[in-house]
Amino acid sequence: MSDRLLKALTRRRGRLLLLAVVLCLPPFYLDAFWLRIGLFSMAAAIGAVGLALLSGTAGQLSLGHAFFLAVGAYGYAWFAGEPGPGLPPALAALLAVLLAGAAGGLFSPVAARVKGIYLGIATLALVFLGHHVLLTADSVTGGFNGRSVPPLTLGGFAFAESDSELTVLGVPFGAEERLWFLGLALFAFTWFTARGLLRSRPGRALAALRDSETAAAVMGVDVARHRSAAFVVSSMYAGLAGVLLALVFRRVVPDYFSLVLSVDYLAMIVIGGLGSVAGATAGAVFVTALPLLMTRYADQLPLVAAPGSAEGAVGPTEAARYLYGAAIVLVLLYAPDGLHGLARRAGDRVRRRRSRTPADPTDVPPPPQPTAAARPKEHTP
Repeated sequence: MSDRLLKALTRRRGRLLLLAVVLCLPPFYLDAFWLRIGLFSMAAAIGAVGLALLSGTAGQLSLGHAFFLAVGAYGYAWFAGEPGPGLPPALAALLAVLLAGAAGGLFSPVAARVKGIYLGIATLALVFLGHHVLLTADSVTGGFNGRSVPPLTLGGFAFAESDSELTVLGVPFGAEERLWFLGLALFAFTWFTARGLLRSRPGRALAALRDSETAAAVMGVDVARHRSAAFVVSSMYAGLAGVLLALVFRRVVPDYFSLVLSVDYLAMIVIGGLGSVAGATAGAVFVTALPLLMTRYADQLPLVAAPGSAEGAVGPTEAARYLYGAAIVLVLLYAPDGLHGLARRAGDRVRRRRSRTPADPTDVPPPPQPTAAARPKEHTP
């Protein structure tokens, strides 16, 4: 291994370690509002990474992502709660993710044969079907009022507020502080597994499939199998995001998992950059945090009314949707690769500037060397 490669790996590991330390600090300094924004953003990022693998890498349009989030959220609530089997919460979370993957597997034959806008319309039916089931299956979902979510416990440690208050370095650790580290662990798992998948042979096959199905088939890629597998993997990531959302909300209701949520996830991957794990994460943070911040500071923003004000005023949620709708238009027009592409190009410019060494004014260029005069070509008789 060359010294340059070893130094690059050392710098990368150092940056990852520094980032991990920084991400562990917010529970010690921020209040519950900012921690909830971070938790919602991490859950959204997990689901957005799954959709980025499906739409950005495999080139499949899906409008049913909210359905698989609902399967994960309600699956955990039912497996771990009453009525339900009352399984250990960790096992219930795993089964909920597998249940979301099984739901994606049942739909994968459609995903293997349909593509483009037709697949989007087919997945759209999942949202309406799932919403109807959530409203009518009262014994499992609780109907319109939803159902409460049991806290997750691992080794006797509950990721929720308990009677015995936990204090770390003088800071009381409630539900948000405890869930923060769980969310970080789940997000780190999603980040590294998704990046590993993209760099593996199946990831390269999915990218070839997105570019040209005919060329991918000629190179030996099983088109139907890879498209089905991408749908299943994306569904499992969505199920994991649904489990984390349920733990943060502490109560799941059917109206949250609507078509609007699926559109939000499409906005995340478009704004962040299709086919990029980092871009999906950036888009998820932008789309998730913007309405929450505008709701908190609505009284200080022009043209934005506080929640519950008079009719005709633009609420913070609607204003946030207008803003990231405009962001989508700007991205499609001026930055098709999204926020991730903008950040990458900015980093390249900075590296190019650093690589340029300024000329020393004391350096004098050497005088040009005299060149021999060209002799005319002799005429051959």
